[in-house]
Amino acid sequence: MEKYVINGGKPLFGDIVISGAKNVAVAMIPACILADEPCIIENVPFIRDVELMIKILRELGAEIDFIEPTTLRIDSTKLHTTSCSAEYTSKMRASYYLLGALVSKYGSAEISLPGGCDLGPRPMDQHIKGFQALGADMKIRGGRVLASAEQLSGDSVFLDIVSVGATINIMLAAVKAKGVTVIENAAKEPHIVDLANFLNSMGANIKGAGTDIIKIKGVDRLKGSRYQIIPDQIEAGTYMIMAAASKGDLMIKNVIPKHMEPITAKLEEMGVGIEELGDSIHVFYKGLLKKANVKTLPYPGFPTDMQPLITTLLALADGTSTVTESIWDNRFKYVEELKKMGANITVNSTTAIVEGVNELSGAPVFATDLRAGAAMLVAGVAAKGTTEIMDIYHIDRGYENVIEKISGVGGTIKRTVEE
Repeated sequence: MEKYVINGGKPLFGDIVISGAKNVAVAMIPACILADEPCIIENVPFIRDVELMIKILRELGAEIDFIEPTTLRIDSTKLHTTSCSAEYTSKMRASYYLLGALVSKYGSAEISLPGGCDLGPRPMDQHIKGFQALGADMKIRGGRVLASAEQLSGDSVFLDIVSVGATINIMLAAVKAKGVTVIENAAKEPHIVDLANFLNSMGANIKGAGTDIIKIKGVDRLKGSRYQIIPDQIEAGTYMIMAAASKGDLMIKNVIPKHMEPITAKLEEMGVGIEELGDSIHVFYKGLLKKANVKTLPYPGFPTDMQPLITTLLALADGTSTVTESIWDNRFKYVEELKKMGANITVNSTTAIVEGVNELSGAPVFATDLRAGAAMLVAGVAAKGTTEIMDIYHIDRGYENVIEKISGVGGTIKRTVEE
């Protein structure tokens, strides 16, 4: 079993360059299925979820190669099946995007019920509702999701909840459907806008991405495209919080400051120094951190993926803070790990009461999911002594070059194998 070992308690200083957005990459790779020509995607993060998505497409018959370290060429023009094996699709949530792309291009798709982080119930009912509105026949049988349609037809789809996954999946299915599809109560996250821009560069006709109403006029054919993925908002937020928690001074490079506003606003409220400099954000510790109240909301609210990280920082703030999780039911499992390190946090249903402490102490902890694992990285860097993080495969799903990035700014971290 691999683990990270961190000797913390030292401020971090220097520059960190942010990788391409995980949540864009795992949607954009299956979107290439829709093209009648090869596509080239730049700024691709080399993370576990991207590796899994590449393996799935290769099993379907796609030819995929890294032509540069972060540039992927994808030729999906000769797929020999639309049935995805359970080996990979059951290990990642984003595998459900294959349904929308495959049924749109080939009229059929079959995947295992997707896996990913255990954040509570995450049913596919809104995805299925959207596919059915477009005329697809949907079945769930033996842990497999099957979609089929002779021809998808545009229609209006009102999402009962704001769902990033359903918004993207319906968008993928609708780009080649006959007529016009309208997605109401759509999610507005930056990665939805980026995917829509990519699809439009291929010849799709999508308007309104980034608002709660997206209109898609179906087209007959999509061409190949070369496109660069936006920087990862959550990775950037992770290292911004790490700078503050370590009492350090970091220049976070390759970011879009507009996407970071919900995070930067909360950090400024806590007394963290923030300077926006073009495509970089300077984050520095100014003194005692202040308490704050946080509630996760769909974009442009505070991101649920940042909730474990801001809670870790609030554990080091002066006074009592509250963190309310309004998106996922099961996102506070990591709190027990932080308490091993000396944090004073009480969870009551969907709210955590955080009593700030002077410092955290190193301890053996587990990464209970992807963003919880990132929170353990922050806690380990900030804590006095040695922290060992187990189950780091969760972290590998969404963070590229963790050791290089943290070591490069003065952190002491290594990856070891425990028998």
